[in-house]
Amino acid sequence: MRTLANLVMGVAMALAGCVTALAAPPDGFVDLEAYIPGIVVEARYAGNHNFVGQPIDGYEAPKVFLSVEAANALKTAQHRLAAQGMTLKVFDGYRPQRAVDHFMRWVSDANDTKNKAAYYPDVAKHRLVREGYIAEKSGHSRGSTLDLTIAHIMPDGSVQELDMGSPWDFFGPISHPSSKAVSDDARANRMLLRMSMLAAGFKPYEAEWWHFTLTREPYPNTYFDFPVE
Repeated sequence: MRTLANLVMGVAMALAGCVTALAAPPDGFVDLEAYIPGIVVEARYAGNHNFVGQPIDGYEAPKVFLSVEAANALKTAQHRLAAQGMTLKVFDGYRPQRAVDHFMRWVSDANDTKNKAAYYPDVAKHRLVREGYIAEKSGHSRGSTLDLTIAHIMPDGSVQELDMGSPWDFFGPISHPSSKAVSDDARANRMLLRMSMLAAGFKPYEAEWWHFTLTREPYPNTYFDFPVE
């Protein structure tokens, strides 16, 4: 249960629409892997496997945090998929504002294109902001947006991601959920993810098949900046 102090803080920040730096998660945020049994977390911004190619500011541990409201909704989707021998695999959730600032510094460095071939081969780096792939403010910082996919649970307990037609964080039209450039199987898999998340109370983002936001997010105007640790 949120404390009165945190409720007051949330109301004040919502009215201000501000960024707030905190030393630790406020009441109302949970560690997703600990909160939802069986869900798979691969926090790529905590390591080198991302478009920047290094750990991102604010990701001090390979964890994913979400608002408890978003986590409860996600639990519904996870339970439905688990009954079919599948699981959600989450790459990112809450994103500190300092991480978003890191992305903006990276996108302004025209000389750093070492991961262009893997993540944005057909988009000029300086256009990533204009085309909506990078922004000065991210819905992730409000705590109820996440990036994820679906995976099969294999007999040995490992997981195998479904083919979605493009990798997570691939910047280009092929990552649009409705892209016709992917196979029929990939389109069906994207639709399975989309319908699973819609049924659980999330809304999609039409530039990225992996990106969903809780429709009734608790902090719609608040951008947090506590570290993931």
